Amino acid sequence: MSDSASSNPDKITKPRNPLYRKRSTAPMNAFARHDQTGPVSPEAKSEALGALSLLEELSDELEDTLDVYVPNAHLRMAMHLIKGHFEAKTITPTSLIGASRVPYATATRRMKEMVEAGLIEQRPRTKSGKSFSMHPSDKLLDQWIRLSSRVRRMAEARFGGRHRGQESKDYYFGGSYSAAQSILPMRVRSEPLKVSGGLRVLVHGDPTFMVMENLKRQFEQVIGVQISQRAFSIDRLREEALRNADRAASRYDIIAVDLPWIGEFATKDVLMPLDQVMDVARLDTADFHTAGWTAAHWGGRAYGVPAQTTPELLFYRRDLFAEAGLEPPATTDALLQAARALHDPRHGCYGIAWNAARGTALGHTALMTMADFGQPVLDLPANAGGFDTDGLADRTYRATIDTPAGLLAAEYLLELLQYSPPDILSMSWYERVRPYAAGNIAMAYGYTLLAPYFELDESSPAYGQTGYLPHPAGAGGNPIAPVGGYVMGIPANLAPDRIPAAVE
Repeated sequence: MSDSASSNPDKITKPRNPLYRKRSTAPMNAFARHDQTGPVSPEAKSEALGALSLLEELSDELEDTLDVYVPNAHLRMAMHLIKGHFEAKTITPTSLIGASRVPYATATRRMKEMVEAGLIEQRPRTKSGKSFSMHPSDKLLDQWIRLSSRVRRMAEARFGGRHRGQESKDYYFGGSYSAAQSILPMRVRSEPLKVSGGLRVLVHGDPTFMVMENLKRQFEQVIGVQISQRAFSIDRLREEALRNADRAASRYDIIAVDLPWIGEFATKDVLMPLDQVMDVARLDTADFHTAGWTAAHWGGRAYGVPAQTTPELLFYRRDLFAEAGLEPPATTDALLQAARALHDPRHGCYGIAWNAARGTALGHTALMTMADFGQPVLDLPANAGGFDTDGLADRTYRATIDTPAGLLAAEYLLELLQYSPPDILSMSWYERVRPYAAGNIAMAYGYTLLAPYFELDESSPAYGQTGYLPHPAGAGGNPIAPVGGYVMGIPANLAPDRIPAAVE
């Protein structure tokens, strides 16, 4: 699981087939954090430095323009640490205090606070231990990477995106549905919703919810109140939802919930069942994919309304398969053979990309791969359609990872590593699709909602050349298309006077 197979794609002098046309000019090997096994991808590093530059310039403008503005010592020192870390420069306590732009005594206190909060690591520079170098801790690095992503999204939402063509907007904003007249336009309410301070929504920072942010003013006009939307990465979203449940009163009127969390959030009273506050029959369930609507239930009660239901498929380059004389893979063995044939790391080209980043991303992959081999991760009873999940809330169950099918799934993923890019262990949902869109990858597992990254980009080598397949099946399994997505739910601790507006 090392990066020993990585090579320098900058040495390419002449492309050999369409897979190489959009080859990145930057090496794809991971940029490692200090003292960590987890890598920071080049994209994450670039994003972190971009956010740093933006915040530095903004801080400079505020301090130069407003005479009463006091520099934020914590932010200034954090930026100095992050920049020094990525540029491999030694940061001393003296230079850190100088970067704070506040008086020496104040800066010393702020630095001590950051050390005590676990944001700064002090490392001895001499054997006596009297001289230290200062480094951002793993905690600070992780928080900064998350902040960088949010800063970029906010900047793009406020100032970017105007270059998108009408075709792109039509795709995201439902133009194809409007043309077919299958969905009526939203009707403006005769009376605005009555909720003080506007509607507060917690969402996931993916394309679907970012479209909601772009259309926020349109929604506000329809419901008659302002909407404030806060977006987080998937793991941060779950953490915030759980923290919110511990508060005396919810900060959000509506929260987005990943389908696998429904059971946990129902049993922990994070969400309130819809039938507690509304007539569920008011919903036209035909509007929703059956899998999405079924997954919104726990113990026979609905805990949310599907806002996004997306299957995961195998994307593959039809032109490259034809050129190599390969058939689209229907089995895991055929997929491995195709990945082996198309894998050419010496030219910066790789067989397949998939979710291998530590944590939730790899967890999703493990669950789906076990399903490819015909084994659910829990001891679910079999039924005619596969396995029964309706009774999960009514019984105990055990994990079934330690089964023959589980072993086959693990061995399959280990073999996939041989034909994956060198930074595969930092790839998650977006990271696996971006290099595919750029032409560096021959195949990728991916959710359909990410297909616009190449289907709407005429400069992408994958544009118009992508085939779509259900997951190839392993021994004992059948080809499947695992479904993921989100529902919108109402927090269980929402103040009673805000519930009617949240329901509407």
